[in-house]
Amino acid sequence: MSKLTAAREAEISARLLKHWHEAVPNDRMAHLVKDTARSFLRSLQARLSMHDVSLGHWSFLRILWERDGLTQRELSQEAGVMEPTTLIALRAMEAQGYITRKHMAGNRKNLYVFLTPAGRALKKKLVPLAEEVNGLAMRGLDESAVAGVRRSLLVMLDNLAQDGMLSDAQTDSGAL
Repeated sequence: MSKLTAAREAEISARLLKHWHEAVPNDRMAHLVKDTARSFLRSLQARLSMHDVSLGHWSFLRILWERDGLTQRELSQEAGVMEPTTLIALRAMEAQGYITRKHMAGNRKNLYVFLTPAGRALKKKLVPLAEEVNGLAMRGLDESAVAGVRRSLLVMLDNLAQDGMLSDAQTDSGAL
């Protein structure tokens, strides 16, 4: 990481810490979760960049490591991004030799995405980096505290999945 980038990252971290510890320690939970997630992602990106893998590619790789051979549309949906974004990322990943895109016999419409051996091999290099970031974030928390955070976040996730406004919005847009 360049000195300029490292200085900028340090400034961002200092600003976040001051915000949460001093300025508004009781700000909304959604903001705390968002800032924590961003910090996880910044730490992960710093590590991924050492292997010439972008954070956006990481998301697609994780999905493909679990479910290789998805269509581009399925991959977009799984990653929660728009199809044009997926297309741009997949073209870059294909140029790097991480994936191939193929039509299947009898289906000329859909393009299926498959990991190459190089793409599969990245899992052994990159997953430990994500585990390292998780370990760094959990440092100083005992097992019961980590379990409590996990339980709390899962309850929040469950509660938000039951948000009636989401199902109303899907019904209004014809998605259901």
